[in-house]
Amino acid sequence: MRNKIKISASILAANPMRFEEEIKRIEAAGIDLIHIDVMDGHFVPNITIGPFIVAGIRRITNIPLDIHLMIEHPERYVEAFAGAAEGNGIITFHIETVKNPKEIISLIKSTGMKVGISLNPGTPVEMIENFLDQVDMALVMSVNPGFAGQKFIPIALPKIARLRDKAPDKMDIQVDGGITPDNISQVVKQGANVIVAASAIFKTSDPGNAIKSLKQIAEQTMEKDAVNLVNR
Repeated sequence: MRNKIKISASILAANPMRFEEEIKRIEAAGIDLIHIDVMDGHFVPNITIGPFIVAGIRRITNIPLDIHLMIEHPERYVEAFAGAAEGNGIITFHIETVKNPKEIISLIKSTGMKVGISLNPGTPVEMIENFLDQVDMALVMSVNPGFAGQKFIPIALPKIARLRDKAPDKMDIQVDGGITPDNISQVVKQGANVIVAASAIFKTSDPGNAIKSLKQIAEQTMEKDAVNLVNR
């Protein structure tokens, strides 16, 4: 049985001057995760936030934090971010940034956080396949990381399908980048169940309704696929 659909709202597209208001709105709408893109200006061409802001977000909400480390040497910052999140959530690192994935997987687990492993659009799935049984989630980037508002790159679709075929049954598969109501069904059909949305939530007039709409479309897609599978 497929894992349930979860929507992760990326605050990269939120109004930084109104974080508390924005977070309270999506919390009231039933958001599953709050996606926090941590960028260092080296691995990606942008700089965002550090543990201090994550700690502030934790004081605002008890929603699990989905911390995406798009940084070089992520192992240096795992404990700081885990502490800021108070152990409630998941830390995802990029396979492109580490020499020994098993070491950082163990480090993240030692903090009480769940573990995610991610790959960029140009990175083959084979790079992470040997670690799927050691992590809670695999993240497929469907844009080149760095900025919100980019268009979805279709090369992500066969990667998601391959991961769903190779992954343990209970492992989550997340997709991040350019997700909208028009393409969310495509990624769900391939096997994604954790959907990151940024502009599709925060750049709308009603973020709460946007969350509910995305989840409804995704859940309906999953239900149809399950019926089709039974009827084969």
